[in-house]
Amino acid sequence: MPHRPRIPSPGRRTVLRGSLLVPAAALPAAASSAPALALAGRPEAAWGVQVGSVTASSALVWVRSDRPARMLVETSATESFRRARSWYGPLIGPGSDFTGTTPLYGLPAGEQVHYRVTLADPGDPRRTGRPVYGTFRTAPARRRDGVRFLWSGDIAGQGWGINPDIGGYRVYEEMRRLDPDFFLCSGDTVYADGPLQPSVPLPDGRIWRNVMTEEKAKVAETLDEYRGNFRYNLLDRNFRRFNAQVPSVVQWDDHEVRNNWYPGQILDDARYTEKNVDILASRSARAFHEYFPVSTPHGSARRSRMYRAVHHGPLLDVFVLDMRSHRNRNSPNRQADDTTGILGAEQLRWLKRALAESRAVWKVIAADMPLGLVVPDGATDFEAVAQGDPGVPLGRELQIAELLRFIKHRKVTGTLWLTADVHYTSAQHYAPERAAFKDFAPFWEFVSGPLAAGGFPANALDGTFGPDRVFVRAPDRANVSPMESPQFYGEVEIDGDSADLTVRLRAEGGAVLFTKVLRPGRTGQ
Repeated sequence: MPHRPRIPSPGRRTVLRGSLLVPAAALPAAASSAPALALAGRPEAAWGVQVGSVTASSALVWVRSDRPARMLVETSATESFRRARSWYGPLIGPGSDFTGTTPLYGLPAGEQVHYRVTLADPGDPRRTGRPVYGTFRTAPARRRDGVRFLWSGDIAGQGWGINPDIGGYRVYEEMRRLDPDFFLCSGDTVYADGPLQPSVPLPDGRIWRNVMTEEKAKVAETLDEYRGNFRYNLLDRNFRRFNAQVPSVVQWDDHEVRNNWYPGQILDDARYTEKNVDILASRSARAFHEYFPVSTPHGSARRSRMYRAVHHGPLLDVFVLDMRSHRNRNSPNRQADDTTGILGAEQLRWLKRALAESRAVWKVIAADMPLGLVVPDGATDFEAVAQGDPGVPLGRELQIAELLRFIKHRKVTGTLWLTADVHYTSAQHYAPERAAFKDFAPFWEFVSGPLAAGGFPANALDGTFGPDRVFVRAPDRANVSPMESPQFYGEVEIDGDSADLTVRLRAEGGAVLFTKVLRPGRTGQ
């Protein structure tokens, strides 16, 4: 893609100066919990920086302090910070777990922006900590600039956390070197229900060691415990370095709260003293918004609304779904009438309207769960859309059938589905000639992940929408550690000249496992 200005990774001094300020192993002991208010010295930002909600002219910068502080941001077109522009951010303190965000506006489209965050003592603005540096590209205004992004999910799951013996989350450094425009995290950003052990024996006799914190030693129930789960990944040097260079688009799924949860659920789990999932979900949602640069403001009455559209120039719109917060209860999923489904009626109406109004060439539907893969929840219930019955749509399939019918009849072109969740990578092509339900246009669904969690065998397919598994790479047994099997992520590249979209399914280590090129304005590819 020759029209996009790029900065070679080795020359990114801003990233090196910022995200590597404090190595993970050298973070202070107090860093795993809320900062003490009586600390001496100047405010520090050892947790690095992040950027999200990036458009052609705006972005949202995130930081966490070790004490109350005023957030100050400077932006510049160069790493020298000549002619820097200053942004005065909020006073951050214990009410947000010492995290804060500052919105940036009036940025140049399709350009590299360098920024640095400085934390100042609220009582004495002259007392400032060392600045932390980052960089990002704004979305393009011109079609010819093209777009390239990565996606995956599933981080610190099934007992596999940050392992210092293998260099921590190494895959993040690999993804950083690809220098994408942004990263779509497709859910399970943390495993709040998955406590870690200091060490885990592997089948081949090796030992997996985890970096431990107090909050990762039990299931999360309190707000502080959920905060500690989101904070845990920031202990990893690779993760912080990635955040300082690559903007994020983040969605959630179940493990941010508890495995396979649904609204109204009352837990039968001895590990939890709080049995009401709605209370747990509210606490997790608050921590989620504190620890990711998502545009929903703190304290908003619509905090629970995770679904949104991300517009990234003329070529791409990303529709970030929430298939968790508005679903009905998990069940055998064979009811003949289901208006709630997995999205809820309001989210479905929003998605139809947003797709119909989109003028982007490509419309990525970012789903936190797959469509045609059978994901069970116990012996009789089901967790995702499919339930293994290859016949006419039933249960949650009814809502997806309604959406697919709408896309066909409104002639919405350029849709494809991206997801994670199942802990392997695959490509499914859906076509009406193979399906029990036929009133839809063919489309592709691509699966990737995990990034730092256990790998699992491939799920069975449900024939209702006619999926054909064109490619799959998965372990042959459950919960294979990252030391035994590579982690997976996907890459999407849209060419600025032809508008062709290329999907690459990648494995940690650099291998491209599968490639598919899609042409704009066509169906059934």
